[in-house]
Amino acid sequence: MFRKLHEPAETVTIQVDGEPLTAEPGESVAAVLLRQAVVWSRATPVKGNRRAPYCMIGVCFDCLAQVDGIASVQTCMTPVRDGMTVQRQQGKRCLPS
Repeated sequence: MFRKLHEPAETVTIQVDGEPLTAEPGESVAAVLLRQAVVWSRATPVKGNRRAPYCMIGVCFDCLAQVDGIASVQTCMTPVRDGMTVQRQQGKRCLPS
């Protein structure tokens, strides 16, 4: 859907659903997700509909994903870092008991 307009001088590697992806330091996790062939970050709790980053300013909450084991992270507000793990969020968030 989207692509970078330039070749970054420096890159980091993150894992998205177990797949290594390169990213530019300082860009958001949502920007990386938007460049994938299948664009989505979470599935809705009721019907399982796939949602993708939308507003990119932290208002809509469609970009939620699990980042480094923490569920419901706003990926549009989260900069990438080397070694980060991202899992697309399936359904509702599981809260610790």
